[in-house]
Amino acid sequence: MDNTKNQGRKHKLIEHANGKSLEEINGTVEVPHGKSFWRTLFAYSGPGALVAVGYMDPGNWSTSITGGQSFQYTLMTTILISSLIAMLLQNMAAKLGIVSQMDLAQAIRARTGKALGIILWIMTELAIMATDIAEVIGAAIALNLLFHISLITAVFITVLDVLVLLLLTKIGFRKIEALVACLILVILFVFAYQVILSKPDWGAALAGLVPTPHAVASSPVVGGISPLSGSLGIIGATVMPHNLYLHSAISQTRKLDHTKIEDIRQTVRFTTWDSNIQLSLAFIVNALLLIMGVAVFKNGAVKDTSFFGLYEALNNTSMLSNGILIAVAKTGVLSTLFAVALLASGQNSTITGTLTGQVIMEGFVHMRMPLWARRLVTRLLSVIPVLLCVGMTAGETELQQHYAINMLMENSQVFLAFALPFSMLPLLMMTNSEVEMGEFKNATWTRWLGWISVIGLTFLNLMNLPSTFEGFGVWKKGTADLLAYLAIIIIIALLTWTVVELYHGNKRFAKEHQAHPWEDSTKAATD
Repeated sequence: MDNTKNQGRKHKLIEHANGKSLEEINGTVEVPHGKSFWRTLFAYSGPGALVAVGYMDPGNWSTSITGGQSFQYTLMTTILISSLIAMLLQNMAAKLGIVSQMDLAQAIRARTGKALGIILWIMTELAIMATDIAEVIGAAIALNLLFHISLITAVFITVLDVLVLLLLTKIGFRKIEALVACLILVILFVFAYQVILSKPDWGAALAGLVPTPHAVASSPVVGGISPLSGSLGIIGATVMPHNLYLHSAISQTRKLDHTKIEDIRQTVRFTTWDSNIQLSLAFIVNALLLIMGVAVFKNGAVKDTSFFGLYEALNNTSMLSNGILIAVAKTGVLSTLFAVALLASGQNSTITGTLTGQVIMEGFVHMRMPLWARRLVTRLLSVIPVLLCVGMTAGETELQQHYAINMLMENSQVFLAFALPFSMLPLLMMTNSEVEMGEFKNATWTRWLGWISVIGLTFLNLMNLPSTFEGFGVWKKGTADLLAYLAIIIIIALLTWTVVELYHGNKRFAKEHQAHPWEDSTKAATD
């Protein structure tokens, strides 16, 4: 997939990059014109699956299952609202890539200075590594449960997924999309099967989709969490910044003629269909996880919500809610399927995390590494805290080890709260711009919903930082709160800096691209 001009410099580990987003796969997938709706949709289907993976990764599992265990179907509405917000933001990201021919990182960098670009790159890299920690933990635990190998050995084995990535880069992007979609269906099947066996109260589950004040109430407190903190956890685990960068890049894999407005319209339309269909599947998976917490297990039975605890609970007939589940659990099928789904989720995230890392490195700092090298570096950095956690708790009880690993996974997600506003706000500003997007700018209702979503998510993430810092268990409450408020001040200052630079960058961009902003927008990335 490499182009000819790059072949003479393949020996270099790090290269300068300032061209199209993910140049090796950009515009490589042929799409039909004038064909039936379903045939055309099939050709555009795929990028949405890679994006949907981020909304059902291992980091989502414990928050949804714990929410069901603690508050029954109350937080179903939180899963629905966060999924709708995800659809809104992902559609904006895909549209930005298609119309401007720049991914989100390139578009931000084209309007901001070098110093801010480096800061935003580092911040987003930390967010990707945070999600990678959850994937390392999920994959390592799955290997441990399925094959009974030591956890430390399993952690090292996860590094070898770089070999899987090497193989995938040789088979073509369309096949990668198909593989990811198949793994999503595996995850969907596993949880649908377990929920169907549990015979849940579907009426109560549907009623839980209706927003009520109970979903954001500060009481009751069950197992140390309230409905409000449970909702914040679900939202934080659902909307992730790296997905916005990824979608703005892989939406450009379809071949189109940017001089033909009909081509752009078709691509925006069918990419939106693809995204919404795949994110609907992600919503169903997350809803099934919450329903599992309610219906598969007896109310309050699961005390250990780590992956180890959930695996054991699916083997423990005293924790299951009905005779059918108990009969199936005795065969070991329930727990084995859970571990298989966990492994599938981790492998899916391997692909998308690596692509996203390449997008932000090329976009923000104009550097490119081979995908295998980038994956190896990121994974080695991610396994260090996991190995430290496993080593430091080696002498403690099994339950304490599980708790420590679970807390590492949850606490690593704090970087998402830092990075999310810096992807959402620029995305909204640029897709609201008529100069940038032409007829594809956000409609009035989209702008309003976008601002409500961006401000609301930013506020909730910042509001949750004090409790997150306290949850680290490293500092006393007063010290943790002080550090959290300092972090909030830094985030607000950086956001202000970003908005100011984007504002001035947009004014400059408007002068340069007044006629047809979609015809040659990639030039802005090289300025």
